[in-house]
Amino acid sequence: MEEVPTVAGTLIDNVEGLTPDGKGGIEHFEGFLISPDGHVAEVYHAGDKRPERVQYKLDGRGRVVVPGMIDAHGHVMATGFAKMTLDLSSATSLDEALSRIAAWTAAHPDAPWILGSGWNQVQWGLDRMPTAAELDAGTGGKPAWLTRVDGHAGWANSAALEAAGITAATPDPEGGEILHIAGSGKPAGVFIDAATALIASKQPKARPEDRDTALGEAQLALLAQGVTAIADMGTSIEDWQAFRRAADIGHLRIRIVSYALSLDDMVLIGGPGPTPWLYGDRLKMNGLKLFLDGALGSRGAWLKAPYADDAKTSGLPQMTRTQLGNRMSRAALDNFQVAVHAIGDEANKTVLDAIDELSATYKGDRRWRVEHAQIVDPTDIPRFGEHGTIASMQPQHEASDRIMAEARLGPDRLAGAYAWKSIAATGATLAFGSDTPVEPARPFEGIAVAVTRQGPDGKPFLGWQPQEAISREAAINAYTTGAAYAMFAENKLGRIAPGYDADFLFVDTDPTLATPDEIRKTRVLETWIGGQRAWSAAKDEAAAQAPEPEAF
Repeated sequence: MEEVPTVAGTLIDNVEGLTPDGKGGIEHFEGFLISPDGHVAEVYHAGDKRPERVQYKLDGRGRVVVPGMIDAHGHVMATGFAKMTLDLSSATSLDEALSRIAAWTAAHPDAPWILGSGWNQVQWGLDRMPTAAELDAGTGGKPAWLTRVDGHAGWANSAALEAAGITAATPDPEGGEILHIAGSGKPAGVFIDAATALIASKQPKARPEDRDTALGEAQLALLAQGVTAIADMGTSIEDWQAFRRAADIGHLRIRIVSYALSLDDMVLIGGPGPTPWLYGDRLKMNGLKLFLDGALGSRGAWLKAPYADDAKTSGLPQMTRTQLGNRMSRAALDNFQVAVHAIGDEANKTVLDAIDELSATYKGDRRWRVEHAQIVDPTDIPRFGEHGTIASMQPQHEASDRIMAEARLGPDRLAGAYAWKSIAATGATLAFGSDTPVEPARPFEGIAVAVTRQGPDGKPFLGWQPQEAISREAAINAYTTGAAYAMFAENKLGRIAPGYDADFLFVDTDPTLATPDEIRKTRVLETWIGGQRAWSAAKDEAAAQAPEPEAF
């Protein structure tokens, strides 16, 4: 009898598999074969014949398999640094935040500055920003600089103000604001948007080894939540070098697609154009990230009308329409993809205007990206369906920000707020992400929000602006094929299909059948990238429970 030849690769069988079908729907399967080069070779459905002999075989034991999740908008290094510095994201009051600051300061006596992030005065129930005087008490005279949760404001103490030379005479920079103590003109301690650079530029610079540690922390956080690829929005040359150092020694496990922090960074990293995929599809530089406005929470988002809760301002545009067009044109000239941060309705109108104008010059498949698109005038929503525009949005923001958005906008300006269904109906591609570390990178939580418009407490009943909820299939696609398409990787990532990179997850919940609350609580059991297991919950838990080695 002739011996049956052994098929090279790994057969993963006996699974409840689901994957986007490439047409907006979901395909179910029972097994798949991974080739030795880390790609999907075959997908098997009920009744399909499997190879009789393979090099390796893994019995999935009926577990659920889904494609690796793609975070369409995140900040890799900031996510890592947030793990290494003071984290105020869970503080629910000013007093609690101050207590945590004092404890962190006491625990790190050698730190030259007190650095951290995640504070949110709205979450604290304050109708004002915190002050330098309040921060002074717990920081022991050291400079302190704490970034707001949205990354668009910072809180400094008196020592940091002194280190930066900030006085009552310091003018607001273009696109930024220094808050002052009413009646005295003295700086109050909070800096918004472009003004944050006045303090941030004085803090100690991260060393290369600090960046390497931050990247490691970020990768662990992403892998544990099933994120196998991420669009890094605002990559500096220092960040890029950290990515490459990790990849050079085989430590870059997730896939990173970079969008440069500035035109200078774009040229330093990409040179004459976007890079090819590097390190076995682990790293690529696609384009340029631009900031057109700030955030709602710090009233930096650029609105068409004044804020409902502060009629003195309509936001802080970071550049003029002409400046935006010039920067977009410079990037497009060398075929870099352009991603523009636009949160307020005036910012979204302005970037859509620029896309209209530039599309007449720059033909072809440009996939202009609008990052966030949180507040859009309903009259501008149809324009997302033009010129192949990508709506890169973050469902978790809606659940976190809805009450604040109501206060900032008032009840009559919410029709275009986080309008996923309406924007998708124009034909625009939805690409979902987290904006990590602004929100934790938890794609299954994002899917639950997208289909319910509710927070973890199940409120509001029936959802906030429920007409904008989308189907499970649409939400899953936005975190997979939509996010892949947004980074020009639709033929490589986002599906479990022949020819695609074998990025997939074992999870404990089928998101097409589970309740929204079960989807939100989905536990990632294993994360595989390129046909190799990159993270395991069981191994992670075993390591956490292992006894500390004895000292000798």
